[in-house]
Amino acid sequence: MLNTDKPFSKNPFQSFWWAGYECTDQLNCFGNRVDFLPLTGHSQLLSDDYNQLNSFAIRTVREGIRWSQVEKTAYQYDWTMVERMLAEGHRQGVQQVWDLCHFGYPDDLTPLHPMFARRFAALCRAFVRFYRDLYPDDVLIVTPINEVSFMSWLGGDVRGTSPYCTRQGWEVKLGLMRAYIEGVAAMREIDPSIRILTTEPLIQLVPPQNATRGEIMDAAIADENQFQSVDMLAGKIAPELGGSPEYLDILGFNYYYNNQWVNKTGIFLGWNDAVPDPRWVPLRRLLMKAYHRYGRPIALTETSHPGIDRPGWISMIGRECAAVLEAGVPLWGVCLYPIIDRPDWDHLDNWHRSGLWDADLTVDPPGRILYKPYADALLQAQRAVSDTSLLVANSSVV
Repeated sequence: MLNTDKPFSKNPFQSFWWAGYECTDQLNCFGNRVDFLPLTGHSQLLSDDYNQLNSFAIRTVREGIRWSQVEKTAYQYDWTMVERMLAEGHRQGVQQVWDLCHFGYPDDLTPLHPMFARRFAALCRAFVRFYRDLYPDDVLIVTPINEVSFMSWLGGDVRGTSPYCTRQGWEVKLGLMRAYIEGVAAMREIDPSIRILTTEPLIQLVPPQNATRGEIMDAAIADENQFQSVDMLAGKIAPELGGSPEYLDILGFNYYYNNQWVNKTGIFLGWNDAVPDPRWVPLRRLLMKAYHRYGRPIALTETSHPGIDRPGWISMIGRECAAVLEAGVPLWGVCLYPIIDRPDWDHLDNWHRSGLWDADLTVDPPGRILYKPYADALLQAQRAVSDTSLLVANSSVV
């Protein structure tokens, strides 16, 4: 475990349950720019979207600035939309956690570009100055770059987005983490109080049944590699990038139904099978493993399930999070992502039906239709987690 001396020990989040709004602005596999903030209707229905969170006592949200829209010309920034979002969040008392790069880059940049890190660090400085001019006393929580591990694979190995490479995942990861680390350093130089929230996939890779020794070792190495990005941030891997344990603050992990699979195959381990696969690992164990690796507070920064399995999934999430809290682990939040349904990045007519609210596509912008089975299960999960938190708090007092 890394040094566990914590520069920040107080939970900064206004609620344990958060809402995440899909804000990708990436180039998809066809080379087309997508912009999900207006596509899902969130930019148009911002006030209503925040207001409807009250029924679920959600006071914290994940939002994104959309780098490609803010910086259309190098080093020139248009904060108009971000300022409007900030104003609405403050009007309604909704805490906004900001992604500075949630998958998309400006048209003239890729993670392999020699100026990528410098441009990103400049963006980070500009954002902090812009934010602090408006709200000097806020707790500011920032995710510099979302899911570096996933984006390194998508853009560096399978040509799913910029820079459309194969066999370059490691180089793309280095480029992203160089920018990430320089961005954190730039923000902390201006404002040492800024909180950094990482958001990396939490996965479990297993060998096939009756595996050879080599297959077992390959799966173990692949599973260990999920932590490369955070290890780079901590300076444990590729120290030449400038990482440091001081940059580890709140560690977020993204977890979906297909996050456990057989290495080098497309075979996923079922999360709700009547007879569980013996290789399946409960979420509580994965979260506690990540916590004990770094000794920092953790959060479940993305989770959801498409279709009719949403209620069962959120019930499972509630049970697992309650178990983590009962074990004394500082789990500081759970983000329902997406809170509003979203389409596929590459095939925009395919909506996932994975939100707490489905999209009504008969109107423009898309309307909101609460999926009541999910809502009912969420309220039950919230009660279970709340009851556990009270028990833990009372036990610590005694």
